Amino acid sequence: MTCPHNPVSATAPAAHHTEAIVAEEKAQLDFSQSMSYGDYLQLDAILSAQKPLSPAHDELLFIVQHQTSELWMKLMLHELQAAIQHIARDELNPAFKMLARVSKIMEQLVHAWDVLATMTPPEYSAIRPYLSSSSGFQSFQYRCIEFALGNKNAAMLKPHAHAPERLALVQAAYQAPSLYDEALRLLARRGLAVPASHTERDWTQPYEASDAVEQAWLQVYRHPKDHWDLYQLGEELTDLEDAFRLWRFRHVTTVERVIGFKRGTGGTGGVSYLRKMLDVVLFPEIWKLRTDL
Repeated sequence: MTCPHNPVSATAPAAHHTEAIVAEEKAQLDFSQSMSYGDYLQLDAILSAQKPLSPAHDELLFIVQHQTSELWMKLMLHELQAAIQHIARDELNPAFKMLARVSKIMEQLVHAWDVLATMTPPEYSAIRPYLSSSSGFQSFQYRCIEFALGNKNAAMLKPHAHAPERLALVQAAYQAPSLYDEALRLLARRGLAVPASHTERDWTQPYEASDAVEQAWLQVYRHPKDHWDLYQLGEELTDLEDAFRLWRFRHVTTVERVIGFKRGTGGTGGVSYLRKMLDVVLFPEIWKLRTDL
């Protein structure tokens, strides 16, 4: 008569083997007197920051999606602001690395929408009443990113008026030269004929395309060997806007998939508003020159 299979005894050798590996590697196991992984990353604070308001199972997905997006945007702002400062100091190599990283972060955010798209309309409808008037439209970090990329809009300061510290951050981004402004000032410093109207202007005003600016970029693109780092800068800006367009497009597609054409919780038309934002071009001359080369 055979004995029944014992799962405990079957797994015991494997358990002893892995314990031996840990011992051989001399892994540190006691953190009573030193900093652990969780301590360094402040995981107690991060993992306790999800506070679902509804009884719906899917609300945790909605919260985690937006919280992780805000963390990526924090890093994006860190890189964007540093890249702008490097360009202002004619330090292009570190700026290129930072701008490439920003483009990769945007790719990460594009794929994040794939996870939220697993939420069906009935699942979202179960949590929507609990959101009240809160909306991604009110993200102060996203607004700082848009301002840093040159899409200035004074009306977008108002959603932050109730929070002075956040308002100060958005206001600073609104008043500062954008990434593209600093790129054009760099072209002018290199002797290219960028008009003063585009190097010394009111930075709070939306950018207006210029034929003279396009001619300056065309000189770079027609003679890349003579202006190699500026040529590379133009392509980094192209990569960045390409990624940003994909991020915005994936956003509007996911919203339409989940809520259709209902109005957004923040008061906008939802999909209709997001589709209008798809038409915003950040670096117009860099795109137009491709036709005119």
